[in-house]
Amino acid sequence: MNAAKGDYMNKTPLVSVLMAIYNCEDTLEEAVDCILNQTYENWELIMYDDCSSDNTYELAKKLAEKDGRIKVFKNEKNLTLAPTLNECLKKAQGEYTARMDGDDVCDSTRFEKEVDVLNNHKEFAVVSCLMNMYDDEGIYGKVGFPEKPQKIDFANNSPICHAGCMMRKAVLEELGGYSNSPKVERIEDYDLWIRLYEAGYKAYNIQEYLYSMRNDRNAIKRKKYKFRITEYRLKKDMCKKFGLPVKYKIQSYKPLILGLVPSSVYKMLQKKRYKV
Repeated sequence: MNAAKGDYMNKTPLVSVLMAIYNCEDTLEEAVDCILNQTYENWELIMYDDCSSDNTYELAKKLAEKDGRIKVFKNEKNLTLAPTLNECLKKAQGEYTARMDGDDVCDSTRFEKEVDVLNNHKEFAVVSCLMNMYDDEGIYGKVGFPEKPQKIDFANNSPICHAGCMMRKAVLEELGGYSNSPKVERIEDYDLWIRLYEAGYKAYNIQEYLYSMRNDRNAIKRKKYKFRITEYRLKKDMCKKFGLPVKYKIQSYKPLILGLVPSSVYKMLQKKRYKV
């Protein structure tokens, strides 16, 4: 049952929302409003500014005045995403940690449904959901994930939506939080889920589109090739750790191949992937 309005101010939050923010002043208020409008109310929002060059930090402090559950901090120097999320984790009081980005939105029932899974299914360390892709013109794509990811599901892409996830904090801390290693730069979430399954934990994806990621449909960006090499190495290592058959190991080369196809073909493949 949800906490009655006002009761949450005197409670230790069950859910700590980790939000690393950087140069997102144009979208931050909408993202925060999604959290304020959640049907589940026993949460705290930890926003950590990573030395934004715009007014993101000032806006975050202003938004914190709306609600005592919102806490705002700032790095002394730019640390990038993974270290900033680890700083958020240090401040977290909740039994569960939820993720949210400062330029995305989510359904008002997301927390309620994710808390319900973790409360009633101890076999899962992480719960997430399906994801919409959207921009100022509306939703233009949908990304699905398997309901109960297995190790073979990691061979293609990450089988868990990180931005829309909720996780048992004790497990995240046991895993050492997010890796700061250059070996997993830009794929820290993929690395986290691999370590999660390597440690014997499981995840569950609610088969509903409860999270929406903002991404301009007309500005599909390609990864730098060095990050494709990083992803290839992580996948190759993962296949070895999980003991996957050769047919799955072949998929490790997918990031390298995608990095070599012409831009026009790459954009076509991406649009096909996200097509509604």
